[in-house]
Parts: sequence; structure tokens; C-alpha cells
Amino acid sequence: MANKILRILLVIVLFVIFFEVGLFSSYTIITAEAPNIQGLIDMQISKITGIFIPEEVDDALVKDPTLVNITNKKDVGLRMEELSKVDGVNVDSMNITTYDDTDNKNLTVNIEALGYASPNSTSGQIVISQDPSYKVIATGQASFKENGLRVDEKSININSILKLY
Repeated sequence: MANKILRILLVIVLFVIFFEVGLFSSYTIITAEAPNIQGLIDMQISKITGIFIPEEVDDALVKDPTLVNITNKKDVGLRMEELSKVDGVNVDSMNITTYDDTDNKNLTVNIEALGYASPNSTSGQIVISQDPSYKVIATGQASFKENGLRVDEKSININSILKLY
């Protein structure tokens, strides 16, 4: 019985050692620097203990974003069009989500919308496609006003513009 417990403990210790050696070597390969061993171990311990602290469970777990409705979709679409340099943004396809608590007065929102490129002309013909060419992803600050949730157009930042094929 004691041999079985000793073997199980040995396997667990070897697994932890193998994991740590892999972590340190991958850190060295990726950053081309010597790893800060104490910093990596402290980070692992703080993440593991964070799971067991009830107040910090939300930080340790990834939660799904909450879908929100805004009242100024057209203004946001025009601002996204201006910042992303696409020829049009479809406000009907706009998806606005937040990870913040919707009971707060101010929210950080993530905005995704489909964008359109200028019409293609080939040999004298103009071909207008209704298919979107881009997916524009932005963030902004929203706050509750008297008529609902509004995104401040000045706070919108474009995170990425993805070309759709």
C-alpha cells in the first residue's frame, strides 16, 4: 500500500517537473531570453490560488459577453466607416457586446460590423456587390442617457479590419 502511494507521488512530482521544464524552455524559445524563474512560478501560484478565492472567481473564469442595444447605431456606423476607411458599414449587421456589468453607468463595448469596399469596375462595367468585403472590429465607451445606451463616437477605436474572402 505504501509503495502504491509512493509511486503515485513520484509520478505527480515527475509530471510537475516535466511541465515546469517545458514551460521554461518554451519561454526561452519564444522570447530568446533567459526566463525569470521566480516570476513564472509566482504567476502560476497566483493564478492557481485565484481560482480558490471566491471574490476573484470572475477574474479567473472567462465569461461570455453580454449583448447590448445602443440608440445611435447610424452615428457609430459612420464613425467606424470614417476611421476604418471602408466605403460603407452595415448597421443592420452591427453586433455590440460588453464584458462589463450592465448595471454600471459607463460600459466598454466591443463593436463588430460588416464593411463594404468600393464597387469594382472591369472593362467599362461597374459591378456592385452586396457581399461584404470586410469585418470591422472596434471598441468604444458607452453610457446610459435619457433615451438609452449611447456610444460616444469620439471614443471609438478600430481594433482590426479583417478581409473577407
